Amino acid sequence: MKQYSLDKSKIKVLLLEGIHGNAVQHFRDNGYTDIEIHKEALSEKELIEKVRQVHIIGIRSRTELRKDILRHAQKLVAIGCFSIGTNQVDLKEAKLMGIPVFNAPFSNTRSVAELVIAECIMLMRGIPEKNALAHKQVWMKSARNSVEVRGKNLGIVGYGHIGSQVSILAESMGMNIYYYDIEKKLSLGNARPVGSLKELLALADTVTLHVPSTELTRNMISDKEIAMMKKGACLINASRGDVVDYKAVTKGLRSGQLIGVAADVFPKEPASDAEPFITELQEFNNVILTPHIGGSTLEAQANIGLEVAEKLVKYSDTGSTIGAVNFVEISLQPNASKQRFMHIHKNVPGVLREVNYYFTSKGINIAAEYLQTDPDMGYVIIDTESELDHTALKELRNIPHTIRARMLY
Repeated sequence: MKQYSLDKSKIKVLLLEGIHGNAVQHFRDNGYTDIEIHKEALSEKELIEKVRQVHIIGIRSRTELRKDILRHAQKLVAIGCFSIGTNQVDLKEAKLMGIPVFNAPFSNTRSVAELVIAECIMLMRGIPEKNALAHKQVWMKSARNSVEVRGKNLGIVGYGHIGSQVSILAESMGMNIYYYDIEKKLSLGNARPVGSLKELLALADTVTLHVPSTELTRNMISDKEIAMMKKGACLINASRGDVVDYKAVTKGLRSGQLIGVAADVFPKEPASDAEPFITELQEFNNVILTPHIGGSTLEAQANIGLEVAEKLVKYSDTGSTIGAVNFVEISLQPNASKQRFMHIHKNVPGVLREVNYYFTSKGINIAAEYLQTDPDMGYVIIDTESELDHTALKELRNIPHTIRARMLY
């Protein structure tokens, strides 16, 4: 049986926020038994205490691993974001600490796309307002502001994994698809790219946003952009809470510029279900408000749980960083007859030479080696024909500019 430098039973795994049982099962199936599970996010004080001891942590969207949290995580070797987004983690700081971050960029794509299509239909039929009035014993049987989606224009901002899936579903219902993306993308079906956000906003009967949170996208939909939209258009945001200025949206709703809005994400979201949720959009009957559940289907959570757990286990077992969002991607196939070391270091000339010299000076043959670098760091996996003990790590860690070294097996 392959011997690991740190017995798997001693590798501490912390899973927060009700991560799907698929993840837990995959860890256990691969020999990881020290698993602590929490259904909710932890307070900052609790989180700091926990990260001091754990080697692997899994989080969703409510847990923030900022620099001031990560500096307490001296044993941490990997982070799993059981979500599409990773903006809840200080990716740069994690990288500089030698900690790769993994996520699930595809697993809930279909779930979000289906919700967007459902909201598009509901908004264009005026269902939210009719539903709200019916709950108040008002019978509003009218076709006013109620239209079919067939033949209408859907404008997609951000034509990535989710945006393109929305495109396919919408086209199957007879909608005309236009999209805007800062990068050139392959159009699916009859979707047509436009040259600017302004052009897209002027064309669309419904605009749906599928962009990450960056300096470029923050408040990308505000007063000016809403004024560019068709009068009586609908707006859907299932991307990130800070890409839309909701104060501007309230103005658009009051003036009738916007006839309906669906929001699944918000700039400030409750840390737990017990906290109150407050937004300026709550006063409107023609607004659909959902609690960040675009990807919250049983199928999506099961897929995410397995996908991220597989990446974390593979990294812990073999050193593979394929799928990491903040790290160079590197992988060697497992090699049962060799010892394997990994060395993460600052990208400074001469470090790899020192690493190789350590082995060759002891008469040890390097059977396989793979290196990748970026402007900040270098990461190398080395298979050797040796039977070194843990004292080897001390010497490898003493090489100048070393960030982290591990003997995988």
